[in-house]
Amino acid sequence: MIDFSHPEILECVKLALAEDIGAGDVTSQACVPPEQKAHGTFLAREQQIVAGTELLSIIYEMRGGVDDLRISKFSGACAVEGEALATVRGHARTLLECERVALNFLQRLGGIAKLARRYVDAVAGTGCQVLDTRKTTPGLRRLEKMAAAAGGVTNHRMGLFDAILIKNNHIFAAGGVRQALGNARKSGLPIEIEVRTRAELEEAIAAGATHLLLDNLTPEKAAEQIRWIAGRAKIELSGSITLDSVRAYAETGADFVSSGAITHSAPAVDISFRLDLD
Repeated sequence: MIDFSHPEILECVKLALAEDIGAGDVTSQACVPPEQKAHGTFLAREQQIVAGTELLSIIYEMRGGVDDLRISKFSGACAVEGEALATVRGHARTLLECERVALNFLQRLGGIAKLARRYVDAVAGTGCQVLDTRKTTPGLRRLEKMAAAAGGVTNHRMGLFDAILIKNNHIFAAGGVRQALGNARKSGLPIEIEVRTRAELEEAIAAGATHLLLDNLTPEKAAEQIRWIAGRAKIELSGSITLDSVRAYAETGADFVSSGAITHSAPAVDISFRLDLD
């Protein structure tokens, strides 16, 4: 599971709090006595896959801490409407000033996890894995990929640094498919190569490619290409793969399907924060 103490995540939370609170929550300071204690509950307002509740302790700690925090639904758990995800007790001002940041994280990440689970459920029984992409919100990639994984999707590359994906512009710049593959093998990293034409596909197979990306094909065309490849390489399909079409692509015999929509187009789930005074 994800390391929520990772510096990128801590910095992300810090920036979110600074963005919202700034010099101080003037409304809570004006309305609520500083000594007032309260308790609050994060409630699911719809069925969802939970993601990001582990961030709550970080959020509150950065604002001075709370008396008690109990998480009842961790990332990857299912929650139905009306279920409590977490409860917290502390100074009312602290709970109020952290409310929006906490909900923003939980709703956004929960939305990704819920959509990811729908993709995974859609391909169940095909033997095909669903991958996420780098189409994430700038600065939130580590968290959004965590949410995708919480929904059951397999994380692909975290960035440009941990695996090689040779695309059409790389092939052009390198001087061809064979040259690009030859150059990339020197890195010792996993290599995947995108092929757009039958000629590129044949050249990639002849050059020993073991992982191919086929982009923007219909399911019928993809199935035809996969039959020709005949198990000589792992196959990923991508390009405008939606929740409605993902099963058809998975049934082509592909090893993987990827969809940027999981992270860039997931609607937020509905979560509320109910505050009560001690």
